[in-house]
Amino acid sequence: MPNAKTNLVIVESPSKAKTIGKYLGPDYQVKASMGHLRDLRKSTMSVDIEHDFEPEYYPIKGKEDIIKDLQSAAAKSANVFLATDPTVRERPFRGT
Repeated sequence: MPNAKTNLVIVESPSKAKTIGKYLGPDYQVKASMGHLRDLRKSTMSVDIEHDFEPEYYPIKGKEDIIKDLQSAAAKSANVFLATDPTVRERPFRGT
């Protein structure tokens, strides 16, 4: 396979994917998740109390194609890196 991608990096936005891809070079494929892909159900407890309170996630409606694309890319990659954004609580306070 010429120019095969050996590493997959998943970021949240397409613009970040494009920028980071320029820095990493041809051995990396950078894809965007377009934000969150799965969530806990609001209608149930969303945890399995029989199995150490394991969370029960479900795909967010409308994200199915993105999930399939990322799964396919991951299956073809030697390594997968998740480059997440810090949450609001992790960001430094910038008050005036």
